[in-house]
Amino acid sequence: MGTGWKIRGFVAAATAAAACFFAAIPPASGQSQAPAFKAPRTSDGKPNLNGIWEALTTANWDLRAHAAAQGPVLSLGAEFSVPPGPGVIEGDGQIPYLPAAAEQQKKNFANRLSEDPEVKCYMGGVPRSTYMPYPFQIIQSPRTVMIAYEFAGAVRQINMDKPTEAPADSWMGWSNGHWEGDTLVVTVTDQNDQTWLDRAGDFHSDAMKVTERYTLRSADTMMYEATIEDPKTFSRPWKISIPLYKHVEKNAQLMEYKCPEFAEDVLYGKYRKQQPAK
Repeated sequence: MGTGWKIRGFVAAATAAAACFFAAIPPASGQSQAPAFKAPRTSDGKPNLNGIWEALTTANWDLRAHAAAQGPVLSLGAEFSVPPGPGVIEGDGQIPYLPAAAEQQKKNFANRLSEDPEVKCYMGGVPRSTYMPYPFQIIQSPRTVMIAYEFAGAVRQINMDKPTEAPADSWMGWSNGHWEGDTLVVTVTDQNDQTWLDRAGDFHSDAMKVTERYTLRSADTMMYEATIEDPKTFSRPWKISIPLYKHVEKNAQLMEYKCPEFAEDVLYGKYRKQQPAK
């Protein structure tokens, strides 16, 4: 056996022994536990969710667990590749598609470079807007909670009074909210069927209902959960769970990211009388 293996064996044994030693040490007598987190409050006594938040996750690439992969534009190399991620779907980690919908998802993935609504600068919809790699701002009042998203300038208002009905389907849907203890619960309905759930081609119909839950875990972290129901697309409801992080830098602000001009070639290039030289 070589010297390298002996050293590694010694280190492993020493590490295991140290772990056992420290695990056996009882807590100091009378040592106090850290106090439970108490969410900061607004003037009406509700948890204060105001601020600029962002998800640090690869869910926008794929909600499921996934390995690193080549992106759809080979000439961009690693710049447009897919970063690996552990997935954010609770339970078995899978999306319970109906058979026909599962086939459509495969087609969407194959054509994602031209068909993904994000490529076209369409608003992300709910829940995708929450975990796209861009910040969003929550502005809270007793009767309305507004969420402004950096990407495509999307905005939605959450009605905190008696639930109301949507006048029509829209990109960001219709949001009615209420408090369950310290958790903001939002029911989102009446979204159109044009948004996707990620860059992997996961999609939904206009029958989708999303139930969101926003719960502060500390002054600067919040848990986001979304239960997705869509009997036209999925065989059962399913749930995602993602931590959100508050921007605390001194100059934290929501920047303007109006992207329609970046999508003109994708949307209208085929209508040019003369195609650009390649």
